[in-house]
Amino acid sequence: MKSVLTHKLSLFLLGFLAILLLVVLINFLIIKYNGRPVPAPSTPRAAEVYGKGTPLIYVILGDSTTVAQGGEYDKGYARVTARYLADQGHEVTFFNVGVSGARAKDVADKQTPQAAAVRPDVVLIAVGANDVTHLTNPSDVRTSLSKSIDALRTANKDVKIILTGSPDMGTVPRFPQPTRFLMGQRTRQINAMVVDLAKEKNVIFAPIAEKTGPIFAAHHELYAQDNFHPNRGGYDTWTPVLTTALTQAITKQ
Repeated sequence: MKSVLTHKLSLFLLGFLAILLLVVLINFLIIKYNGRPVPAPSTPRAAEVYGKGTPLIYVILGDSTTVAQGGEYDKGYARVTARYLADQGHEVTFFNVGVSGARAKDVADKQTPQAAAVRPDVVLIAVGANDVTHLTNPSDVRTSLSKSIDALRTANKDVKIILTGSPDMGTVPRFPQPTRFLMGQRTRQINAMVVDLAKEKNVIFAPIAEKTGPIFAAHHELYAQDNFHPNRGGYDTWTPVLTTALTQAITKQ
């Protein structure tokens, strides 16, 4: 009797594992082939100057969203926010050192030294999505972001820093279920850590996922043809969140 139950249990477990592997394979294939690739736009790396007034050095660090992959660079939030700061009465010297595919560790190890070298007054760090999708340990993301913040403050003790955390990866149409659900959970986990870090380090958190996630969930037409990156309209939804954070930054004592 015992051997029969053991045999049935073994068959059940083998069947369960087979179904699980099939689901994983189907998810992998959908993620790989759902959508057409969109190239990262050519991104100027030299300083760009906008406006007249009080001098202000502004640097953006981060991932593919910093270069508006899926949209148009000139209409992406990098240049849009630089122009916004210029409209507030500043002569903005702007640098974009963001790179498509970057994770928090890439920002800390490669991009932050470039930013620190120009002693920026305002820094936007837009990273987190790739840490969500690559299952980076949240404590490792925290360590990397802390490293970036400390290095930027060593370069300029008065620098104002904004963190975006990850956009809501649980709305990405490229991901089938249950991957999409898991990415949503990961987004919340990573962003909860970023919010806590922002409070600890006294930096500004721009709640991109909270403010734009419901919009992307309801309007998949805001995604580019790769069904992963925002398109121009998608990036436009980020603008009010970022300009609000920038206003806090330049008025913060």
